[in-house]
Amino acid sequence: MSSHPLDLLVLGSADAIAAAAAANGWTVTQAETAANAALCDAVLLSAPTRQALAELRQQPALAQAAFDSAVVVLAGEADEEIEADLLRLGVEAIVPPGDAAVVLRAIRHAVERKRLERATRTAYATDLATGLPHQAQLLEHMTQLLALREREPAPMVLIVLRVEGYAGAAAKLGSEAANILRRKVAVRLRSALRASDVVAAMGPDAFGVLLGHVESPGDGERVAAKLVRSLQQPFMVAGQPCAVAAAVGLAHTPEHGKDAESLLQRASAQAGSLATLGRDGFAASTERGPSRAANDDPV
Repeated sequence: MSSHPLDLLVLGSADAIAAAAAANGWTVTQAETAANAALCDAVLLSAPTRQALAELRQQPALAQAAFDSAVVVLAGEADEEIEADLLRLGVEAIVPPGDAAVVLRAIRHAVERKRLERATRTAYATDLATGLPHQAQLLEHMTQLLALREREPAPMVLIVLRVEGYAGAAAKLGSEAANILRRKVAVRLRSALRASDVVAAMGPDAFGVLLGHVESPGDGERVAAKLVRSLQQPFMVAGQPCAVAAAVGLAHTPEHGKDAESLLQRASAQAGSLATLGRDGFAASTERGPSRAANDDPV
């Protein structure tokens, strides 16, 4: 475990711990909010009473702080139920006040766990075939966003697109053609959305699109229709046009669920139950003319 000094953000009354950290060469910042949590290795939150501990669950900034750095709670009174909730929100450790050396050791352990978590997340964060985040990353992002909005709800829409056409491309042009076609579908979906929207690869034949902010529920349907239209133009693979078709499922918050798994299940089930649209009766690998989308690189 690394022993280099840490950057510690302290919120609340924890003077003894802050002084001990500074004496060990750590950079200590005491503040009233976790606004700069992303700039620190760890955040120490002081909750001297059970009520203060419970109030941490209601802080909208807690989930984001726990995503950005290792959060440790200094709890003056224990409460298993509240502590379990805090751990689910991403808190790395909950320790009692007392021996400063023990607390600093717990903070360093929390930082190491956070680093390992980040390394693992980075290693498995990307679908190598498309360059997009994968399903687990999409769920994690949704969970964080939902937690941030518990106090200030705002509509979100999850779109799942089930795409057909890869098998036909593989049959006509070879197995690698299916991989190329899938990458081209990913590029076209990404180019049809705002930079703030998230596109993720969900298995070999599906994509998830998270619209983190919409003005009205109807915006989700309009974006979904736009995405299907964007896929109707044939893709050029090995100099040959390949067509795909898509079925779309949608889930809105809070009507269809308040957690990431429920929303994903709803949208995926709907996409899986509908017939695909977009090929206008043509087979997936049937030629439909030489035209191609501007964002399709020749392969």
